[in-house]
Amino acid sequence: MEIPDVKQSWSNPINEVKIGATKEEGGTRSHTITVGGAKTLPFLHFEGGRSHRPVVAMEVWDVAPSDWPEELRRHFSDVWDEPGKWAKKCVEEFGADLVCLRLQGCDPDGENKSADEAAWAVKRVLEATDVPLIIWGCGNKEKDNEIFPACSQAAAGERCLLGSITEDNYKTLVALCHADKHKVIAESPVDINIAKQVNILAIDAGLSEKDIVIYPTTGALGYGIEYVYSIMERGRIAGLGGDKMWAMPILCDIGKEVWKVKEAVVLEEEVPEWGDHTQRGPLWEFITAVVYLQAGADILIMRHPKAVKETKRYIDSLCG
Repeated sequence: MEIPDVKQSWSNPINEVKIGATKEEGGTRSHTITVGGAKTLPFLHFEGGRSHRPVVAMEVWDVAPSDWPEELRRHFSDVWDEPGKWAKKCVEEFGADLVCLRLQGCDPDGENKSADEAAWAVKRVLEATDVPLIIWGCGNKEKDNEIFPACSQAAAGERCLLGSITEDNYKTLVALCHADKHKVIAESPVDINIAKQVNILAIDAGLSEKDIVIYPTTGALGYGIEYVYSIMERGRIAGLGGDKMWAMPILCDIGKEVWKVKEAVVLEEEVPEWGDHTQRGPLWEFITAVVYLQAGADILIMRHPKAVKETKRYIDSLCG
């Protein structure tokens, strides 16, 4: 009996998005990173050739975190007083492909840092490292609109990935990306139609389809991950099938979600049957990353060095 050919072909490849700019391109990065380009579902190389491999960004803050558990503190507390030193360690010691600078210190409910202070943090990370940069606001839309003009200008020409825009807050960041040659993260609350709407609004405001990375929200393992997975998978199938508003690379903000769940942070002394927390926490982050890679994630933002190492090894095993 002849075995039928079950290969599936798709009509529309996922957009390629280039992050970072070299000296020849007007920036200062040693290299660029391109994500996307998939012509089939994740890692089915026999169906549609190889897309650009997924990449791992490590998270850096502009302030020292006050709520990170000891398992994270012991890796970063020696450098987290200054974002440049923190970023340098993530790249040189832990092998981060990109740096994600989170401007947490600008939160009005926290230290309420100014736009100038935010721009200083951006400059320090750019000076300390030569990899492409993600710049993520504090999450307060009014404050983000205040600080991002200075941050965008500080990194003008570097082709950073700025985040995030939403259905209700996109005009300022889209204008800055257009003016300073950056890319944008489009955020939506685990909803197929809202994700498309955010992309439509950004494109109508002047961005190209190849300037956008989708962030459909991320849940940690055991905390809604199956629902997020299903949305990501449906979106990727739609994009490959011809829906231009879902034909963008996908970003997952993993570390932020994982390191606030009890299964990752509770100490072994408190729940002995859960085992060694120094192994459990990184493993929780790694498994969360594996799930999203299978759903089509192109950029993973992570925290724990051990989880980063194992995730990159896993990507190597799938990409060859």
